[in-house]
Amino acid sequence: MPRSAGILLPVTSLPSRCGIGTLGREAFAFAEFLHAAGQRYWQVLPLGPTGYGDSPYQSFSSFAGNPYLIDLDLLIADGLLTQEETDEVFWGRDPRLVDYGAVYEGRFPLLRRAYERGCRRDEGRVAAFMHENEDWLPDYALFMALKARFGMRPWIEWPREIRLRAPEATAQYKSALAGDISFYIYLQYLFFAQWAALRAHCETLGVRLIGDLPIYVALDSADVWSRPENYLLDGENLPVCVAGVPPDYFCDDGQLWGNPIYDWARMRQTGFAWWMRRIGAAASLYDMLRIDHFRGLSSYWAVPYGETTARRGEWEEGPGRPFIDALKQNFPDFPIIAEDLGDLSDDVFELMAYAGYPGMRVLQFGFDAPSECAHQPHAYPVRCVSYTGTHDNDTTLGWLHNGDPEAVGFAAEYLGLNAAEGPVNGMLRGGMASAAELFVAPMQDYLGLDSSARMNTPSTKSGNWRFRLLPGEASPALARRIARMTRIYGRKG
Repeated sequence: MPRSAGILLPVTSLPSRCGIGTLGREAFAFAEFLHAAGQRYWQVLPLGPTGYGDSPYQSFSSFAGNPYLIDLDLLIADGLLTQEETDEVFWGRDPRLVDYGAVYEGRFPLLRRAYERGCRRDEGRVAAFMHENEDWLPDYALFMALKARFGMRPWIEWPREIRLRAPEATAQYKSALAGDISFYIYLQYLFFAQWAALRAHCETLGVRLIGDLPIYVALDSADVWSRPENYLLDGENLPVCVAGVPPDYFCDDGQLWGNPIYDWARMRQTGFAWWMRRIGAAASLYDMLRIDHFRGLSSYWAVPYGETTARRGEWEEGPGRPFIDALKQNFPDFPIIAEDLGDLSDDVFELMAYAGYPGMRVLQFGFDAPSECAHQPHAYPVRCVSYTGTHDNDTTLGWLHNGDPEAVGFAAEYLGLNAAEGPVNGMLRGGMASAAELFVAPMQDYLGLDSSARMNTPSTKSGNWRFRLLPGEASPALARRIARMTRIYGRKG
């Protein structure tokens, strides 16, 4: 890729009057802001529907879009809702933070009204959409209809006959829940129509979209319920082991993610067919894709199901080179970023070299652990993506205020941080000036926001994924400042 720059901002973090960022006017405006700021890329977090905990990395589907992101003002313009109906809803009190409880309670009754008004009018287009997505959409819509029927409980708590997809029970529920199934299909039709319009707008501006693909799927997902053969499950379709990482920089107990582990041996026999469909779906949405936890393709941490921490896990061999071969055969020209952070071993470095994908470098890591010089700008290879921090890190201002004083002092000496420029700007300059072919910073860093704007703290279960921009923060003045730094360091896209 050419020397360039981008900004990381989840769609949920956009401003909106309805409690959460969406695919409407503010998304179009942010794409225009990126263009004015000389940014070639907009990196987002996973777009799938979320449940308990609101994590985009624990989605109900690897293929579906999040109904929270459907823009209600676009539905008003389309005659499916009224301004008065959306104004009557309580969306939360703090415009800086998403109130997921309020969004959930307020949004779905409105989406149900939109469905009731539009399902017949859009019948032909919805039918075509169903045909294009028949490999995942029917299972997902039935899964969501069943979740609604059973009070949104995880599928492992459903009655045994439908939990195990007994044919007679499945047929009965499909008939009984036909209306709800149709509703969830319609929501996906709306989501993908709005996403297509936003992507087309980005394309006219020369802004490319970087997606994010979690390596694992959630246990409580249509993926696992409808395709249990793809995972290491027992006779009751409960996991034998689950995913995580051992004790690390973020947590002394490691991170117990709880995702089921793939049956990689079986997947290899099919040419990794399900995975290729998954990558293909992502390639239809984005211009580039970050594969989260790439090291899990080389070796992964497997924890016995039922453990309360990730300490008692074991490293197991991943799909390795055969998976990379399948990926390159099916998607030879689709750009991929390999998230290669964490505890890496020789087998991971070897697979990274074999794949040839650019890895990631995080400025904060280079100073938190000075021995990790790979994360210091002087050691960056050209073929990598540099970040000040990721969605899992503190904001740069938060790190400067709360980080280890020795690490912050080292960063100040290394980068020449000073009050006149501002230490956050100095950190941004360090990434911009590096040899990395792509530099990406979270929007919070360009705004100079403190730890209250942090997106996620790993191994915590509440208070995450809530940050939002305030109206006007993505200003023309800020775009000009970012554009100047981008030009100075030769990153004009």
